[in-house]
Amino acid sequence: MLCLALAGWWHLRAPEPGTPHRVSPRAWRLVKIPPLTVAAAVIVIFQVGSFATAAATQYPAFSLARSNVDAVLGKPCGLANDVLVESDPNTSMLPPLTGDAATTFAADADGFVPGGVADVTSDDDQPADDNSLADALSDTSDGTSVTQTDGAPLPFGLSNTTPVLGTAGQQESAELSTGWYRLPDPADRAGIMAITAAGRFRAITQDGEVMPGQPVDIEYGVMDPASGARSLGQVIPIDIGPTPSWRNLRVPLDEIPDRADVVRIVVEDRTLDPEQWIALTPPRIPQTRTLDELIGSDQPVLLDWAVGLQFPCQRPFDHKDGIAQAPGWRILPDRPAANTTNLWQRHDGGGPLGWSRQLLRSQTLATYLKDDWSHDWGQLQRLTPVDTSARPAAPSVTREVHSGL
Repeated sequence: MLCLALAGWWHLRAPEPGTPHRVSPRAWRLVKIPPLTVAAAVIVIFQVGSFATAAATQYPAFSLARSNVDAVLGKPCGLANDVLVESDPNTSMLPPLTGDAATTFAADADGFVPGGVADVTSDDDQPADDNSLADALSDTSDGTSVTQTDGAPLPFGLSNTTPVLGTAGQQESAELSTGWYRLPDPADRAGIMAITAAGRFRAITQDGEVMPGQPVDIEYGVMDPASGARSLGQVIPIDIGPTPSWRNLRVPLDEIPDRADVVRIVVEDRTLDPEQWIALTPPRIPQTRTLDELIGSDQPVLLDWAVGLQFPCQRPFDHKDGIAQAPGWRILPDRPAANTTNLWQRHDGGGPLGWSRQLLRSQTLATYLKDDWSHDWGQLQRLTPVDTSARPAAPSVTREVHSGL
């Protein structure tokens, strides 16, 4: 814009009659500066500056800049070092202050019933068919259905003995105040507290905004010999969605004061709208390890093309002699990108989802992005054979030499 204004000024301003149109030496020095070089320099400075600013803002969480620095320093595995995987959530449950798991969870429940879960198909999913996104992102054990019914498998590998309370199908207001659960010592607290939940309710979104809805609060307190426990305050959990699917609510443990040693869940469901139901499981402190530690570099992985560059240490499944190796894992991007990768990889596009769904069951594991708990990084699925007794065929391979003609 500055160059355009200067060119316009020189073009329209006529010299005085009888005087030559001269340019001062100072102006000539400015004119000799190549404008394209200056513009390119400004763009590069802006890009590098914004890149560095983003890395500083996200630190110590994952960023491309930090990943590049780590690679130079001998840690080349990218996002696999920052994705934390909860391979067995059943071992992470918080111990009740008194009583057993079932009685503590339903300590003061009014309108919440065991197995009160409705259809957990994500709002982001297309209408169900053999190749829908709902099928590809299914959280159920068989990878084919996302409708939760009483006795159906829980997501993320949770045992069917895990207490589940919900308000689906209830035509009255409901309240739930669970019993108190013991927190670990402050020195041992790191990461987050997680609660597997489904439905629609109030929570903090990825953008830091409070999603309107029925309140689900995490109340913390201290043990009291007289009353059992005394409340100190409440926090609203983080919910990365999608609604109303099963997902893991997160409460960063640094938001709970060190003096607090117990927590409980407090819920109110005052609406009679059948779409506004809530289902919950007990709180836990996830015991995790990194994705790279869990999978390593030897196991075959179905890497969606959108995430390949961020997981350089994971080995894509092989093709040899025209035969594809059955992968043991699948790594997906975040939900918007997963919609694209599923369309590209499904059977009518000639992709591996066509045959992998015929041979393998998928189970989504609970994962979190270290130091960036509200970020939807993607998904990790464990793939297991539908028929465990099947054995790979032994192909007969012959070699023939032909001329180049």
